Amino acid sequence: MGPRRRTISRSCTSTASDLTKPRISPRQNVKDYEGIIRAAKGSVKAKQLAAQLIPRFFKFFPSLSSQAVEAHFDLCEEEELGIRVQAIRGLPLFCKDTPEYVSKIVDILGQLLTAEENVERDAVHKALLSLLRQDVKASLTALFKHIESTDEANTDESIREKVLNFIRDKVFPIKAELLKPQEQMERHITELVKKSLQDVTGAEFKMFMDFLKSLSLFGDNAPPERVQELIEIIEGQADLDAQFNVSDGDHIDRLISCLYMALPFFMRGASNSKFLNYINKHIIPVFDKLPEERKLDLLKNLAESSPYTTPQDSRQLLPSTVQLLKKYMPMRKAGEEMNFTYVECLLYTFHHLASKTPNATNSLCGYKIVTGQPSDRLGEDFSENFKDFTERLSNVEDLARATMKKLTQGMAEHNKAMAAAKTDEAKANIKVKKQNTTTGLRTCNNILAMTQPLHSKSPSFIGDKKINLSWKEAAKPSVPSTTVPAGGKRTATATNGSGAPATKKGRGEGVQNQLVNRALEGLSRGGRSGGRGRGWGGRGRGRGYR
Repeated sequence: MGPRRRTISRSCTSTASDLTKPRISPRQNVKDYEGIIRAAKGSVKAKQLAAQLIPRFFKFFPSLSSQAVEAHFDLCEEEELGIRVQAIRGLPLFCKDTPEYVSKIVDILGQLLTAEENVERDAVHKALLSLLRQDVKASLTALFKHIESTDEANTDESIREKVLNFIRDKVFPIKAELLKPQEQMERHITELVKKSLQDVTGAEFKMFMDFLKSLSLFGDNAPPERVQELIEIIEGQADLDAQFNVSDGDHIDRLISCLYMALPFFMRGASNSKFLNYINKHIIPVFDKLPEERKLDLLKNLAESSPYTTPQDSRQLLPSTVQLLKKYMPMRKAGEEMNFTYVECLLYTFHHLASKTPNATNSLCGYKIVTGQPSDRLGEDFSENFKDFTERLSNVEDLARATMKKLTQGMAEHNKAMAAAKTDEAKANIKVKKQNTTTGLRTCNNILAMTQPLHSKSPSFIGDKKINLSWKEAAKPSVPSTTVPAGGKRTATATNGSGAPATKKGRGEGVQNQLVNRALEGLSRGGRSGGRGRGWGGRGRGRGYR
C-alpha cells in the first residue's frame, strides 16, 4: 500500500455543476448510477469497479455530475495504488463527450503530477497528453495556471515545478503535433508564457525563451515586429524600468544575462536602444563598483551589441565608452596595471560606435573628421585630448607587443612540456595553458589591429566586424584576467579566459558569460526562497514580463 495521497484542491476551476450543460439522457436507471457512486466508498474491489464505471456512464446522468466527479476525485486520493491508477486513467473519459470538463480535469491532473510512484505518474502523463490532444487550448490554459500565479500563499511550489517539467519534457517536444491551427495556437501559448514570466528563475526564463524562439511565429522569416516582441519580453525580464541599485546583485545578474540572450535578436534587426540607454545611464557611471566578473560580462556583451547600435544611440554612448577606455588604457608614466580583455572589448565598442557617428570623436579624442555639421566643432582646440589619447594607444601597443613575445615563448615551453608529459592529467593541464596562450595572442593581435588606425588625425573606424573577438572562437577555461603593470614584465604561465597572462588583479575573465551559465542552471534547483520568490543569481523575485 502506497502512502495516502495529499488532498487535491478542487476550488481553482469551475465546479462541475457550473460546467454541466443540459443533455438528453437515455432511460438508464438513476438509482443504479447512484449505487456506482456510493461504491467509491466501499471495499477495495468496489472502488476499483467504481473507478471504471463512474466515468464510463458519466455523460448519461447530468443531474448526478457533481457527485460523480467528487467521488472519482476521492478515488484519485485512495491509499491503494491500483485504485488511484485506475481512477487517473479514467479522468479523460469525463471529457470525451462533455468537453466543458477539460479545464477542471487538467487542473486536477496537474496537481497529481507530484505522484511518487512511477506507474501512477505515467498514468497522469498519458491522461494529460490525451486531453491536450482533445483540446489543446483549454488544456494548456489550465496547466499554465499552476505556473503563472505570483500569489505565494496559494501556490504549491512542488506542483509548479512538476507542471513546468511536464511542459518542458512532454509538451514542448511535440509542439508541431499539438499546436494546431499553428499560428493561432502559437500565439495563444506565447501569451500564456508571457503571463508566466512574472516570477521565474533564470533557468525557467531561458527555457521559455528557447521555446518561443523555436516557434514558427518567431522563426527566421518572422517580420521585424515579431522579433521586437521577443526583445520586449527580454527587456521586461531585465527590469529596465527600475531604478538601478548597484548592490542589487539579482538585478545585475538578470540585466547582463538578458542582454546576452538578446544578442541574436539584435542581429536580426531588433532595437538594442533600451538596453544601451539603461547601461549608459545607470551602469557605466558605477562601473567601478561592479564585481569583476560582472564587469567583464557587461563589456563583452556591450562589445557584441555595438555593431547593431543606431547613430543616435552611438552618439549618446560614445562619451562614456571613451571615458572607460581611457581608464583602462594607462599612461606609461602612471605605472598602472592594464586589463587586456577590457581594452579589447572597449576598443571594439569604440570603433563600432565611432563608425556610426565619427565626428563625435573630434571633441572626445581630438580628431578632425569633417562631416559639414556644426557638431564637427573644428574651430575648437582639442589637441590635448588627441595627445593624451594617442599616447595611451602607444603605451597599449607596447604592452601588447611585449606580451605577445612572452606568450610566444610560453607556447614553445608548453610544446616541450606536452612532449615530456607522462599522464593524461598533465597533458590536459598543458592543453588548457596552450589554449589560453593562443587566445591571449588573439587578444593582443586584436588590440594592435584596433589601435593602429587610431593614430591619425582623421582615423578610419572598423565598423564592419572584421575583428573576430578573442572569446568568440571557443569557450575557454575560467582563470584569472589579463593584467600587467604598465611597462612591466609578466610570466606566460598564468593566463586568463581570453588567453592573456594575468596578475592577481582583475579576476573573473574565464568562459564567456559564465554569469549566464550560473544563473541559468537546471530547473531542479527551482522553488522560492522566503520572502521574495524566485530570482536569478540569488533567489529574489524575478521581476518579469510586464
